[in-house]
Amino acid sequence: MELKKIIIIGAGTMGQGIAQWFTQQNLEVELVDLNYDFAQESLKKIFQSFDKLKNSGKLEADAVESFKKKIYVKKMNEIDSNADLVIEAIIEKMEAKTKLFSDLDLLMKKNTILASNTSSFSITQLAANLSLERQSRFIGIHFFNPATIMKLVEVIKGIETDSDLATSLIDWFNQRKKIACLCSDSPGFIVNRVARNFYGEALRAAGNFDPEKFSEIDSVLKEVGGFKMGPFELMDLIGIDINFSVTQSIYDSTFQEVRFKPHSLQRDMVNARRLGRKTGKGFYSYESKE
Repeated sequence: MELKKIIIIGAGTMGQGIAQWFTQQNLEVELVDLNYDFAQESLKKIFQSFDKLKNSGKLEADAVESFKKKIYVKKMNEIDSNADLVIEAIIEKMEAKTKLFSDLDLLMKKNTILASNTSSFSITQLAANLSLERQSRFIGIHFFNPATIMKLVEVIKGIETDSDLATSLIDWFNQRKKIACLCSDSPGFIVNRVARNFYGEALRAAGNFDPEKFSEIDSVLKEVGGFKMGPFELMDLIGIDINFSVTQSIYDSTFQEVRFKPHSLQRDMVNARRLGRKTGKGFYSYESKE
């Protein structure tokens, strides 16, 4: 497989990280977002990350200058229809994703691979309204945050996805020091499916909003379980709204299996706009640290 130009749609935390990682593979990258100014701010953050890596000695100055020339922001109506791969990393809403892919199906050349970074939606369902030819070139490519550091990449094959495409992508990622694995197209794939109980049981153990309980549970799981982060710390990092949305999606996709049921505390936190680090407060408070 040969990839030269990549388009990342969605300039949030995940899209930003994915775009940076592909740039560091010496590929040309277009970063796209409905909010053009937001995408420009994300590009600035990527440049700052490059500079930080340079200053710490992890990247050579020449490499950083080269990378900065390979990534740029585009508006949706300006993207290169001849790109090799388009990865969607927008809001986790089925309607928004399927609308985007329908538009891309008409716009992109027939050999362009369309991929979703979804953490919970069915790849087969996301591709259902696309042309049959495009469905064979449609796949799930799920990165983990931060995408520049986390090695695992879940590659998810839909019913119509070409098997050789999945195999080629896995090989391509593994050659670049990622650990890519083939996942079945089931709710939550592997990591997010297993992680629901990591979060859910912790929420049920806490019961209600109690920072002392959150700290106690996080400490026990780190000290005894060997986890680098406890469930409440991790939900604050990911974003409680995102975590809640993924949990709800998996719960609905499994016909309301009780073990995947969201906890009312997640809903209450979202309603209170306590979304974690990005809002300065979640299960813990971060406002004094900013």
